[in-house]
This record gives sequence, structure tokens and C-alpha cells, in this order.
Amino acid sequence: MTLIDPSARVANGATIGKDVTIGPYCVVDANVSIGDGCRLLSHVCITGHTTIGPRTAIYPFASLGTPPQSTKYRGGPTRLVIGADCEIRENVTMNTGTEDGGGVTAVGDKCLFMVGSHVGHDCTLRNNITMANNAMLGGHCLVEDHVTFGGHSGVHQFVRIGEGAMIAGMTGIGADVIPFGFAIGQRGMLDGLNVVGLRRRGYSRFDIQRLRQAYRSLFMTPGHHKDRIEAVAREYASDPVVVKIIEFIRATGPRPLMKSWQVAPAGENAADGTSP
Repeated sequence: MTLIDPSARVANGATIGKDVTIGPYCVVDANVSIGDGCRLLSHVCITGHTTIGPRTAIYPFASLGTPPQSTKYRGGPTRLVIGADCEIRENVTMNTGTEDGGGVTAVGDKCLFMVGSHVGHDCTLRNNITMANNAMLGGHCLVEDHVTFGGHSGVHQFVRIGEGAMIAGMTGIGADVIPFGFAIGQRGMLDGLNVVGLRRRGYSRFDIQRLRQAYRSLFMTPGHHKDRIEAVAREYASDPVVVKIIEFIRATGPRPLMKSWQVAPAGENAADGTSP
């Protein structure tokens, strides 16, 4: 049975599923759709063209579906789509997309957004993502499955974060992070692999050892960056985990690829990964 507190305001036109709880002083606007079994605890604001997947829990003072914080937004009916079984804690903010950015901010299933975290316009987040307190994503970011963001980390717009990566607390990300990478530092640099995350997801010791070998070959051996990529692609062509990293690197985006903090081999330009 759906329960709506008398102090809540649900606009005509809003779509409310079965067994939804809408607590005190919540505001749900007309173009909002809330899936079955969702819980809005209290003081939640959901506006814009926003869809919330089933069984998602939203805590006090979360603000979802507000217009994008972009000077290019022209007031169109852009959207925010949030998947099933997410947990959205206090003071979380998520904006809709922009007309020029595809029009949709999309969040997958089983994601956890801790207090004060922010998802900017036109971001695409896959599944099983954790954003710790006050972690922030700029616009147009792509975050793949099983990524974890530490508290107060910040990600520049248009950055890609590969599957299974770990972003340490207080880290600023201005470049793409490879799948399973571990990024740390005021201006983030790779510091190896997210081994803890790999173990938690059931990767074997052999898998992790192979990944470490491939990582060293990609980032810690002499030669041109492109040549190292091709060499690793050939050597590990039958390893699906390493192939994910190679495919991510080859699918270049508008941001550069994050490099390792360790000293680059002699003759390499750390800024662009090439040799003179």
C-alpha cells in the first residue's frame, strides 16, 4: 500500500508506483515517476522530468532532477533517470541533462550515494557504484560498473572512469582512469590497481597477477606508449580482464589518459606518453 504523509506535496500528473512511502514535507512535481517500493523519508525534493527505479530509498534533503548547472542549458525537457535499488543519502544532488549533451543524466542500479555527493548533468553511471561523502562528478562523465569514489573526491567534466576503479579520498581527477585502476593525489595519478576491489568481486590471484604484469608493461616499461599498448594487446589477447583495459584505452575520449605517478622510463614524455 502506498503511504503519502499529509504534509507532502505530490503534484497532479506525477506517477507513483505501488507500495511507495512518501514521508513528511516531501515535494514531488508533475513530471516525476516513482517506481514500486520506493521510500522518500522526509524533506525530499524531486522535480523535472525524473524517473526513479523500484525500491530506491531517498533520504532527507536530497534534491533530484533540478536543472543542469550549465550556461548552455536552454530550458528544455531534459531528464534524470535513476535505476533500481539505489540508496541516495542526505543532501545528495543530481541534475538533468542538457540539450547538447544528449539530454539525459543516467544512473544505474544498486548505486550508493553518501551524504552530499553530486552527479552533474549528462553523466552516465552504470551499476554498483559507490560515491562517498561529498564526492562530485562534473558534467558529461562516464562511470562504469563497480567504481568507488572516496570522500571529497572530485572529477572533471568529460572524464571516463573504467570498471572497478577506486578513486581515493580528496583526489582530483582530470584524466581518464583505466578499468581496475587506483587513483590517488591532489591531482590524481595512478598508483597501481584496485586490488581490494578485485578480490571482493571474486577475481582470482592468477587474474590479479596477470593484471599487475599488464599494468607494468603498459605504464612502467620503456618505449612509445602506443607500442606498449599494442604489445600488451597481443600478449594478453585471450585474457578478458586485460582486454577491458586495452579497449578502454583505445576508446579515447576528450580527456587524456591518467598516467602512473612512478617515474616514467628514460626518454618518455610523461605528459603525453610518447618518446622523442
